Amino acid sequence: MIYGVIMAGGRGERFWPLSRISRPKQFLQLTSNKTMLEETIDRVGPVISHDHIRIVTGQSMTDLILTDQTSLSSEHILTEPFGRNTALAIGLAAIHLDVVDEHAVMVVLSADHLVRPQEKLLQILADGAALASREDKLITIGIVPTRPETGYGYIRVGEEFETVGDSKTYEVAAFVEKPKVAVAQEYYYSRRYLWNSGMFIWSVKSILKAIQTCQPEMYDQLMRYREAIGTADELTARKQLYDDAISISIDYAVLEKAENVLTIKADIVWDDIGSWNSLERYKDRDSENNVLIGDSVVLDTYETTVYNDEEGLVALLGVSDLVVVRSGDITLVAHKTKTGEIKKLLARLQGDDAKKKFL
Repeated sequence: MIYGVIMAGGRGERFWPLSRISRPKQFLQLTSNKTMLEETIDRVGPVISHDHIRIVTGQSMTDLILTDQTSLSSEHILTEPFGRNTALAIGLAAIHLDVVDEHAVMVVLSADHLVRPQEKLLQILADGAALASREDKLITIGIVPTRPETGYGYIRVGEEFETVGDSKTYEVAAFVEKPKVAVAQEYYYSRRYLWNSGMFIWSVKSILKAIQTCQPEMYDQLMRYREAIGTADELTARKQLYDDAISISIDYAVLEKAENVLTIKADIVWDDIGSWNSLERYKDRDSENNVLIGDSVVLDTYETTVYNDEEGLVALLGVSDLVVVRSGDITLVAHKTKTGEIKKLLARLQGDDAKKKFL
């Protein structure tokens, strides 16, 4: 059976002030009239039923999820006491699924990605799940690049492995870190590299076996925790698991070490919607290349994104290359080249007791 494991623990700090501690990015309507979490669940609905969805998230987000997704219950949510990166989050989901269905196939997704068209993704998931159910393989979904992107990691494609349904799978020659501009251009034009989407398909058996091989200490910790699942001690044991385990991504912990990693070449529209600048790739622009969301008036203004989710008006005159966000009791004005540094601004707020309420 196919299960969807959705990673929904991030805060989306680069979308501050719209994304805040009380309502992180995955609960915002950034790309449609649905929240990003709702989009993710609905997108895979034809292949993965709501009963087979598991959401890994922080404890403070449970109520938000249940409000956002009334078809889900607390049984569908695996809460982390605190963040320990993706390897442990995936291990937690895998060990729980192993208890209920030892033949389970996991489709790992992020709650804040844009993916289009739905039909192509569903075909990739079905083909990948079919392969994962019969082969001891760890399958990544690699996106055919549409530009020389420096903000994503890359997959170097190796030899073709097998065609399953409509999907071609390849051996992974290497995972590559986020490149500099010149290197990203080389990757783009070579056609031998794919964007590492962070979407995965594998059987529960395969990922637990890989964790055992590549991270034996984490595997032992997961096995000890397994004994407490379904008992009154489960949450206490989970806290101990998170206290003891290292913080490491699934890429570093397993995928870069394992020898049975494949990638499916996906020629689809994909974006992790990582910052305010990313909206301009998917929102309509006016004649001066401005993205205007909410009530605003602009004059002699160019290449600027305005997001106003309040009843009042945002007015701009004679500016360019800005991001202007009005949300609640906060107004952000930033140059586009500086939006990647919003976390530095939040760190300053964190250090000021009078301003922490704005986080």
